[in-house]
Amino acid sequence: MSESLDILIFGAHADDAEIGMAGTIAKHTAAGFKVGICDLTYAEMSSNGSVELRVQEADQAARILGLTARANLGLPDRGLFVTPSHIELITQEIRKFKPRIVFAPYWQDRHPDHIACSALVQEAVFNAKLRKYLPETDPVNVEQMYFYFINDVYEADFIVNVTDYYETKTAALSAYRSQFVAGQGTVATPLNQGYVERVEARDRLMGQKRMLPYAEGFVSKLPLVVDRFN
Repeated sequence: MSESLDILIFGAHADDAEIGMAGTIAKHTAAGFKVGICDLTYAEMSSNGSVELRVQEADQAARILGLTARANLGLPDRGLFVTPSHIELITQEIRKFKPRIVFAPYWQDRHPDHIACSALVQEAVFNAKLRKYLPETDPVNVEQMYFYFINDVYEADFIVNVTDYYETKTAALSAYRSQFVAGQGTVATPLNQGYVERVEARDRLMGQKRMLPYAEGFVSKLPLVVDRFN
């Protein structure tokens, strides 16, 4: 029996969730929330690093962030498509962990796998609540679904102040040395040519809108509910 999660974050590859929202993850785990990440692929098409090394790096990042669970569905890297079989696997993951809140990549991004991941998770969140879909497992009604940015940033509906947890985000990203550190024998890619520094600059700019040192931005397709204005 898997432990129920407060928050479940989906990414196409290990490091997607960390790029977009590691500060928010760290802030919530520090407050006692049970948070998990589900990577859809092993990123076997990456120009640098091996599958085995990337699994080790993802495990290290999970420890740094204090995750309750980290899973990998083993779907094909650069082979993510909105198919019944892919939707079913993600739906089963949602029903396994019963999260109150689900995060997925924003639906516009320069990497096609991030776009596909967003579409797949949206389909799975909807299917997870249907009693006659995969009736051998209990339905799960996700309370909220939000979207985080990876490569490309659009207008955020809300931001999370992650200033006090930014060192933890930096440490989590540093776990992925095979992707973000250029060295002898590595192939030059956008990820190892100052990418982490650009992520930090993005998070600084996001925070600047509300005079915060660092913030991470998110989007909701549904209206945000306000009880009262403070």
